[in-house]
Amino acid sequence: MSTEILPDDRALRQARRNRALAQMAAHDLDILVLGRQANVRYVTGAPQLWVAGTRPFGPVCAMLRSGEIHLNSTWDEGIPEEIGHDHLYGLAWNPMTLVGVLQGITGSDTARRVGTDALTPSFAQLLPMAFPNAELVDAEQAMREARRVKTVEEVRTLGGALRVAESAVAAAVAELRPGVTEKTLAGILLEAEAAGGVSTPATQDVAWVTSREHPWRRARTDGRVQDGDLVAFAAGVLADGYVGEVGRTWPVGDADNAATRNLYRRSGELWDRLLAACQPGAPTSDLLAAYEAAGEPLPPMPVAHGLGLGFDPPVVTPRLPRTAAAERLEAGVVLAVTGYVWEQGVGAVLHRDAVLITDAGPEVLTDSPSFGQVEAGIGAARG
Repeated sequence: MSTEILPDDRALRQARRNRALAQMAAHDLDILVLGRQANVRYVTGAPQLWVAGTRPFGPVCAMLRSGEIHLNSTWDEGIPEEIGHDHLYGLAWNPMTLVGVLQGITGSDTARRVGTDALTPSFAQLLPMAFPNAELVDAEQAMREARRVKTVEEVRTLGGALRVAESAVAAAVAELRPGVTEKTLAGILLEAEAAGGVSTPATQDVAWVTSREHPWRRARTDGRVQDGDLVAFAAGVLADGYVGEVGRTWPVGDADNAATRNLYRRSGELWDRLLAACQPGAPTSDLLAAYEAAGEPLPPMPVAHGLGLGFDPPVVTPRLPRTAAAERLEAGVVLAVTGYVWEQGVGAVLHRDAVLITDAGPEVLTDSPSFGQVEAGIGAARG
């Protein structure tokens, strides 16, 4: 697993860069000026500083339509060999220093269209100094279109992140018993991720007792697991720049009863409908319709979202029904698909897997136990 000091594999970064360059041509962009970390890594292949939260735009890298790249970096470690030392520029508090760097890029004074992935009011005023003859346009759509469809190399890299997430869930499940706390389970899961080479989890709220009284809230304030609980695990890891997610629900102690088995049966039926909706050319609203067809209420979280270098499109949520109806799936998209069912007096079952859309239909990329295996193990899952 990556230690985040080496550049991405040559084939991986070249395949991504070719997609970005194709979108530059399609959107008639002479230069890309990028500030979002996922976009920067996508075109450069250089590991970026992991930062929690958001921050204002800054010109972290610039890529010309020729493929020439200029990158903001104070060191050579982790920089791909095709980005020469003379194409690196250091950090600067004064934005005019960065404007000077951009002015020094060959073609900056003749560029007609320059795309950025975000702009603050200050840089909206400063960038015309670097590109005096250019129209500044929003290039976020171009980058979304490039990143949306994954290359073969990306799917392979994403698989590494998923394996770490799966092993972390397995480690936490192995310690699941009455009396253990949610915090202890979270610590075990995060420790397993670190042992797998990932020190940057995508989320830290990874284990919780599902409520028997409310469809979304936590079961109790002390977070202590009790006999008969259904405990959900949602592991997310950031490995080699890619986010892998997997979610499972496990019964505790005396949960071998008809009500629990029926809830898992409903989960399996919903999941089958969700998978059936993952077809190339299908509207993403089919994933929302799968809940209705299964007779299950829509959950508060997204039913599906793209996986990749961060939180990729499409995002399929009941809060954006018109967007879901307009978006269509295509081969090469990787989704984190979520099934969620709840029953009063029983609890909830969460099921999340990574699904690759192919020309032949959906391909589940995760190897976690199926619902059939979980259900079969309910009788043996006594603390």
